[in-house]
Amino acid sequence: MTQEEKLSLIADVLMVEDGVLTPETELATLDAYDSMAKLSIIVMMDDECGKKLTGEQLREFKTIGDMLSFME
Repeated sequence: MTQEEKLSLIADVLMVEDGVLTPETELATLDAYDSMAKLSIIVMMDDECGKKLTGEQLREFKTIGDMLSFME
């Protein structure tokens, strides 16, 4: 999966337009990054990447780049 495809998956979960997110985007600046989005990210990581993401791990993410790194 390319970085652009990963960014598109994250954008879909956060319900933002493709092209808005970059690896440098800080999660705290996203209005859409709420508790429901966090649960959806956990499910997406499992379904699309086969990765088990815990709430504790998710809390450590500060940027979209952190999510992208986890997806590798």
